[in-house]
Amino acid sequence: MNFLSIFVLIPLLMLPALWIARSLNQVRGVMVAGSTALLALSVYLVFAFLDARALDPHSEMLFVSSVEWFPPLHINYTVGVDGISVAMLLLSAIITFTGTFASWQLKPLTKEYFLWFTLLSMGVFGFFITTDMFAMFMFYEIALIPMYLLIGVWGSGRKEYAAMKLTLMLMGGSAFLMCGIFGIFYGAGGQTMNIIDIANHTNGAHAIATNWQLIWFPMTFVGFGILGALFPFHTWSPDGHASAPTAVSMLHAGVLMKLGGYGCFRIAMYLLPEAANELSWIFLILTGISVVYGAFSACVQTDLKYINAYSSVSHCGLVLFAICMATETASTGAILQMLSHGLMTALFFALIGFIYGRTHTRDIRELAGLMKIMPFLAVCYVIAGLANLGLPGLSGFVAEMTIFVGSFENTGTFYTTMTIIACTSIVITAVYILRLVGKILYGVPTNEHHLQLTDATWDERFSVICLILAVAALGLAPFWVSDMIRTGVHPVIEHLQQAGSLLNSHSNPFL
Repeated sequence: MNFLSIFVLIPLLMLPALWIARSLNQVRGVMVAGSTALLALSVYLVFAFLDARALDPHSEMLFVSSVEWFPPLHINYTVGVDGISVAMLLLSAIITFTGTFASWQLKPLTKEYFLWFTLLSMGVFGFFITTDMFAMFMFYEIALIPMYLLIGVWGSGRKEYAAMKLTLMLMGGSAFLMCGIFGIFYGAGGQTMNIIDIANHTNGAHAIATNWQLIWFPMTFVGFGILGALFPFHTWSPDGHASAPTAVSMLHAGVLMKLGGYGCFRIAMYLLPEAANELSWIFLILTGISVVYGAFSACVQTDLKYINAYSSVSHCGLVLFAICMATETASTGAILQMLSHGLMTALFFALIGFIYGRTHTRDIRELAGLMKIMPFLAVCYVIAGLANLGLPGLSGFVAEMTIFVGSFENTGTFYTTMTIIACTSIVITAVYILRLVGKILYGVPTNEHHLQLTDATWDERFSVICLILAVAALGLAPFWVSDMIRTGVHPVIEHLQQAGSLLNSHSNPFL
């Protein structure tokens, strides 16, 4: 068995172990053991990948293995990783590990909660290791389905409405995806579902006709883009985040939304390059709106979770924006932004959950002086805010600057204008973060009950310290990560550039 499959096997074994657990301590023990094993495996994979890449710098995917699954449709269980996949697996393992400790005190139905949480994580890990489109779609669905129950049962506020809205919108995106995936399959000759084979026109496949690409590209990009909070399909995201329990918000915003950006880059841009060259300007406009609209919307919210949810719309919009720019630097920045945002937003949602668990409110008008009451959580919140607004030395700065530098590599009035518009989000983000920090952390406490509250417990401290260390590590030493990511980005961008050179390119008057 290829060792990449262990990423799926561990959660799969955790499910029956959780089911037979008889006490809360046994449930916690299974989760800690499983999430620790996944984190250790992901760290091992990073070093193994770097060693294997040094020995074989020309292979697009490493640790490749394939097993026939459904021969009539040429569906195989095929696994393999490049630098992008390795980075996403590491992110997923960190969030799963810290999310376990963030849920340490969760009650009731703790066992059932962790069962669905583990199933969600299994779908995420499976999605990132496979290179077969159908297997990717299957794991994508496995990751989405648990969200309905995790929000609808263990959430807060309008949890049933939020769970149903999220499920319906993401399932609508899945319908687009299924059409796009089978369109790509039959357009490439109906001989393989393997992404690399289709991209390289091997195993009897042939290039997909441009007129068919122009149909399947919007469907595929929108299908994945809905999960990436693409405007105007983003409306499920704030409600879903606001109603989800703490660790689910962490995994949802930190990892699940990254499936959208990863899919847009890995399938839509890579397998439909001619259509991507022709139509990316449309999605640049939509993603540019997401970036600015999300930041402005965060400014006017009064609920802590809604502020972070709209901030996520802005930051995930920046990921899709950079992907549409289709330069190597911008696309590398997009993957770095996926890593950075995943860590930052997980940290934010963890802290918001811990504060809400004590104050029983997320309304910033009812919160003040938390620095005096719970100094550890308050200091961590400041660090998360500084990372979000792009302070040098933290992960947000590295990711955003790489995106903007890469975006300015595209010449032309349209690209320059869109990049400048996206850059305004930096200022808007600083406004709502500094306003928020000043409002809830400083000043005189207005609620006497809050004066009796306690600071973070050991499990809460452990989870946020792990996330802060990861944010600082990415900000202070980004080069090994960016170099690893660039090895995965390069083939896709090269593919796009080759397709662009074959087109009578400038049919679009805006470019």
